[in-house]
Amino acid sequence: MKKIIRILMLLSVVSLFAIDSSRAQEIVVRARLGRPGPVMVRPMRPSPRHVWVAEEWVPGGGTYVYHEGYWALPPHPGAIWVAGRWRHRHHGYVWVGGFWR
Repeated sequence: MKKIIRILMLLSVVSLFAIDSSRAQEIVVRARLGRPGPVMVRPMRPSPRHVWVAEEWVPGGGTYVYHEGYWALPPHPGAIWVAGRWRHRHHGYVWVGGFWR
């Protein structure tokens, strides 16, 4: 009888650790959607060569920082701005910032 009680106690302790360790895989993401201030009015285009780079939230300082849209000159003729986006990877999603292609 004592042997059965010991086995049951051991199984209960092991199951407690299994339940507790399963929370180690849990990731909490908190997001506050929307602009931090008033809606920005897009300024006039400085020249026909300028391209609008849209607003986005960029990683910075262990959090995400709002970066307003702006006009930019492409680094070379025919360059296209690709906006930042979340990309699915094997172990979840990662942020890929905007870049010129």
